[in-house]
Amino acid sequence: MALQRALYSFAYRFGRRPRWDTGITPPELVALVEGPGALPPGRALDLGCGTGTNVVYLARHGWQATGVDFVTAAVARARRRARRGGVEARFVAGDVTRLEELGVEGPYDLVVDIGCFHGIPPHRRDAYARGVASLTQPGATLTMFAFASPSSPRRLRHWSGAPEAEVRARLGPFFEVAHVEQGRESRPGARMLPAWYRLVRR
Repeated sequence: MALQRALYSFAYRFGRRPRWDTGITPPELVALVEGPGALPPGRALDLGCGTGTNVVYLARHGWQATGVDFVTAAVARARRRARRGGVEARFVAGDVTRLEELGVEGPYDLVVDIGCFHGIPPHRRDAYARGVASLTQPGATLTMFAFASPSSPRRLRHWSGAPEAEVRARLGPFFEVAHVEQGRESRPGARMLPAWYRLVRR
């Protein structure tokens, strides 16, 4: 995980903005916050928050929002984004698989994970699931975007993705899978198979 942190840190420090950090709140999250049957504002936790786009969005819509990311450069950018946006939000630098060590206290009504879980080393994913469960109460929502990668090119050989079966197996003891929206995204040498999940705390 140290190598992974170094690679992400390099991208945030020396790139204008990494390609995965779009600066745009995805419509799937907007629908949860503003669409028909929108969730009432409460406490929200964004895991792998990057530069804080979605934390700031949630704060602007009445949520008490916290973001966690293991790249300190990204967290610093997120704090600046919140200040520029005139919103109050909390950002914590640390490992999302060790939430109990970060002073992040629940319960949260909404947990957002856009591309975080699928990048966690497989041997730490159960710890992630237990940590998220410990910070949520029955009825809380976890919205997650994850790639499965059934045919990874060599440059992704150390990344396993997160197929739906694994999402269900690791999170199923704590969350009911309420909705899955499958998609397709092709990249040179790989079929990435993206999916959005909406999970509800048991």
